[in-house]
Amino acid sequence: MNLGATELIIVLIILLVLFGGAKLPKLARSLGQAQKEFKQGVTEESKSEEGSGGNSSTT
Repeated sequence: MNLGATELIIVLIILLVLFGGAKLPKLARSLGQAQKEFKQGVTEESKSEEGSGGNSSTT
């Protein structure tokens, strides 16, 4: 499902109405920070799996 320019504009207008102009920068900043933390967690997890040799079986 691809979003075109028209759909993105409609979504942005709805967000502007719901949250107001003052809260949108704060919302965008918090979403960016959450994405950054998620990516850091994923890279740390993959590094820890590489360091353990990938053997995670329990017997």
